[in-house]
Amino acid sequence: MTLRQGQGPAVERHDAVDVIRTKRDGGEVSADALHWLIDAYTRGYVADAQMAAFAMAVLLNGMSRDEIRVMTEAMIASGERMSFEGLGKPTVDKHSTGGVGDKITLPLAPLVASFGVAVPQLSGRGLGHTGGTLDKLESIPGWTAALSNDELFEQLRDVGAVICAAGSGLAPADKKLYALRDVTGTVEAIPLIASSIMSKKIAEGTDALVLDVKFGSGAFMRDVERARELARTMVALGTDSGVATTALLTDMNVPLGLTIGNANEVRESVEVLAGGGPADVVELTVALAREMLALAGKPDADVEAALADGRAMDSWRAMIRAQDGDPDAALPEPRETHTVNAPESGFVTRMDALPFGVAAWRLGAGRARAEDPVMHAAGIDLHAKPGDEVTAGQPLFTLLGHDETRFERALQALEGSWEVGSDAPDRNPLVLERITA
Repeated sequence: MTLRQGQGPAVERHDAVDVIRTKRDGGEVSADALHWLIDAYTRGYVADAQMAAFAMAVLLNGMSRDEIRVMTEAMIASGERMSFEGLGKPTVDKHSTGGVGDKITLPLAPLVASFGVAVPQLSGRGLGHTGGTLDKLESIPGWTAALSNDELFEQLRDVGAVICAAGSGLAPADKKLYALRDVTGTVEAIPLIASSIMSKKIAEGTDALVLDVKFGSGAFMRDVERARELARTMVALGTDSGVATTALLTDMNVPLGLTIGNANEVRESVEVLAGGGPADVVELTVALAREMLALAGKPDADVEAALADGRAMDSWRAMIRAQDGDPDAALPEPRETHTVNAPESGFVTRMDALPFGVAAWRLGAGRARAEDPVMHAAGIDLHAKPGDEVTAGQPLFTLLGHDETRFERALQALEGSWEVGSDAPDRNPLVLERITA
């Protein structure tokens, strides 16, 4: 693996107030000024207050495709850029904008790797109601998220799949700007979201990228039109940067699968790799795998066969072992449970994703602050989903945790979030559309 360290321009070429005024008044900021702004902010020359004003101007007035591309390039240039040119096989990654019960990375990475494609999946931790891939995997005894660049390269060469923490050297400008957006009400700005995600993914050095952009109750983007705009913006950024990029627009109004948490999501992922698992998790895993393999030059790969015949499971076990995990070890179990039953017979008509994510977080499956620990056994097991027929007294879902005093607040989050009625609801497609350049 080779690393290239970005070098920013000198900090005296422009004035931050002039750049802010240009965007405030709806103008287009020049490429040179954008490069200067990002570099100067990363170095501390431009103050947080000035960058906050610029971010708000972007939120209110937007950015052109060229501006977003240039800002993304500037964020990439603020740190290292990885390269897998010497690996000898194609590389393809996946990024999800996050949701409730979204454990797709876990079965997806080893599944794609079983076809001889390298999957460098640099992942993160959960915050709030959306779970983190690394938190889930740390449920496995011994498994470690931290790899050096050399270890990452070796594992890609020998195993094909890596799920690990991103190094601090990738797009440090994004880390600083992301924290600022979080406290200034500018998180929702699509140009800033797109440049944040894509700067890290492009700096990662992958040949191709598939985006899972979610919309609905449990998604970062609830509105489908805004999710579509974000997907198109990110696909354009990847394409303009020479990374083959496509996106799937997927429904996150209902939790994905039957588990929300950490250890229980690992169990469900292993079920998928064993040829079973919930239909929606299998459907999305297969759809994303086909996209990734097509971009990697393997459009005819029989994805379902790799799940059925054990190849994907072999890849999973090798991936876990390579990071010091024991794929055969028992996963953490909750000390306390509380089951909610159907109040009447009928059909589950609604199960809103966001409240279930919040409830799992309150049980200890997530964190309120980045430094908080998670309880790997905490979460929620679902026994029925919208469209399923139930009888009165049948279990609908079970709360999991170590502390029964947390159940009350979790149940409060779930008030009004689910229904049982006489008529089965219409089923919405899980994958709404595919977006390409």
